[in-house]
Amino acid sequence: MTRILVVEDEPAIALGLEDDLKMEGYEVEVLSDGNVASKRAQEVAFDLILLDVMLPGKDGFEVCRELRRNGLRTPILLLTAKTQEAEKVMGLELGADDYVSKPFGTRELRARIKALLRRSRAEQTLECYRFGDIEVDFQRGELRKNGQPVELTPLEFKLMAVFIRARGRVLSRERLLDGAWAPDTFASDRVVDNHIANLRKKIEPDPANPRYLRNLRGLGYRFDG
Repeated sequence: MTRILVVEDEPAIALGLEDDLKMEGYEVEVLSDGNVASKRAQEVAFDLILLDVMLPGKDGFEVCRELRRNGLRTPILLLTAKTQEAEKVMGLELGADDYVSKPFGTRELRARIKALLRRSRAEQTLECYRFGDIEVDFQRGELRKNGQPVELTPLEFKLMAVFIRARGRVLSRERLLDGAWAPDTFASDRVVDNHIANLRKKIEPDPANPRYLRNLRGLGYRFDG
């Protein structure tokens, strides 16, 4: 059974989420404190984490940052009352996979949960992918070059996963945003280009003349690994 950790300190919202998710057939555990949630998420194998931003002990941003720094790849969906785009993007930069703004509809939340679970399972089936002197380990959430771990940000790892799943196909910047950031996230073309430039520095023999992440002017990017 799919296990979901709900981290929400408003009792009414937490109870509503628990009841709805259980009706959908998920096994649900509810916590209300950021410190406790961070520890629990690293002790137990959950399939997805619903994480409120405003929490006692440690806010959702800090919890997300800590989990990703410690190598946890479990999908994280932020629940936020914050409406500023910059704060939502910050959550994604820290490693969250998607966000839903309060108040949210249950149908939208269910759809986003299912989409994240599908993406996670697709990555797990890959297990490991190799090209050149690079090895991408989806089970451990790690990229290695010549056998040595290379530090990637959460977004860089997601970008790498999107490129590998679509290897040989041209991906527009909009498609990359949908795949690595979250649906409906606003980010400029420059933001996408900067992340890809950083990724090239870590995987390309010569970043100035990329072999794997190629730019097709006016169309987007293609991974030829």
